[in-house]
Amino acid sequence: MRRGIAATALVASLALAATACGGSDSGDKADGPVTITWWDTSNATNEAPTYQALVKEFEAANKGVKVKYVNVPFDQAQNKFDTAAGSKGAPDVLRSEVGWTPAFAKKGFFLPLDGTDALAEQDKFKPNLIKQAQYEGKTYGAPFTTDTLALVYNKALFKKAGVEAPKTWDDLKKAAATIKDKTGVDGYWGSTQSYYAHSFLYGEGADTVDVDAKKITVTSPAAKKAYGTWLSLFKGKGLHKADTTADAYAHIQEAFVSGKVASIVQGPWEITNFYKGSAFKDKANLGIATVPAGSSGKAGAPTGGHNLSVYAGSDKAHQEASLKFVKFMTSAKAQETIALKNNTLPTRDDAYTGQVKADPGIAGYQGVLAAAQPRPELPEYSSLWTPLDDELLAIAGGKKSLDQGLKSAETSIAKLLPDYSK
Repeated sequence: MRRGIAATALVASLALAATACGGSDSGDKADGPVTITWWDTSNATNEAPTYQALVKEFEAANKGVKVKYVNVPFDQAQNKFDTAAGSKGAPDVLRSEVGWTPAFAKKGFFLPLDGTDALAEQDKFKPNLIKQAQYEGKTYGAPFTTDTLALVYNKALFKKAGVEAPKTWDDLKKAAATIKDKTGVDGYWGSTQSYYAHSFLYGEGADTVDVDAKKITVTSPAAKKAYGTWLSLFKGKGLHKADTTADAYAHIQEAFVSGKVASIVQGPWEITNFYKGSAFKDKANLGIATVPAGSSGKAGAPTGGHNLSVYAGSDKAHQEASLKFVKFMTSAKAQETIALKNNTLPTRDDAYTGQVKADPGIAGYQGVLAAAQPRPELPEYSSLWTPLDDELLAIAGGKKSLDQGLKSAETSIAKLLPDYSK
């Protein structure tokens, strides 16, 4: 069993000097700069260079602080930090996926940032992003990057077919059929991944769980209706059949950027790759609309992104340096730089400058952020997508009925949330 902060307080007080959290191996001297370690989980090729340049800017402006930059693969970072924070060797600052933030806060690994330098400009951040960084009334991360899902579409193909961006899933079905008739290409290609199917739940006013009632709701009538709509979009004129292969994500993306399908649901992390495709050499051809609504009449999409969080096990000097660093990296100026270099969405309104909004991709996604819904304050919430991924794949592939798959998902979720009722 991994030990938490409380269990290792005595050990930490003796061993911190030997860890990556600002010990002597990090270059600290009694009269020298404090060296903090930052684990960045961004793409090492496309995004990391921007962050490394900002680190140098921070060091130049803060002579008393050095930053040891470490790029950790995203798919490894959660387990690596969990292990390091439970013993020793955790970084002072972590680029924490929003789903990890409450989970690590629950374990006592993150420092509350309320009232600190890191959140001195808290009112500048989008409120739903602050909410998503909270656990039991305290804020454990400064919003660093954000994203949500949108219906992205090929304006030229839509114009040729004489259709507009659909407002509902039923509208999308009709538009897909017309696009097929008028252009010969499919109008829509959906994903089997549970994260992408989540918008269907929000469109019915549903979710996988009801946190307030502590109840698993993935088999509720509303949820079944939502997933039924999701399943129906894999069959019909202009609707591409479900791809259940391991390379499905790449297949869908390639078809869209090459103009072989007119629309998909996707996030802003693909903006740069959209522009590399033959269909979007003219960036203005990229259409971005709020995901279609369900029968509730309301549209909703999951909110993703990352926070910068500070390790609770670091000593006071390293925490103070870390808070300065987090404030700098989430400032309006840094956010603008990141948006311009990495095509990501700023987390604060004052970073959406004219230059940033000149990119049609960023401007388009900013316009759909109003439909982004923060995740509930449940540490295990992000883990619920894993069993759903397996079940939705089986459902879409015809190996299980909708009822069978959702019932299996309910059983798996119950193991993750043993104190929740069905």
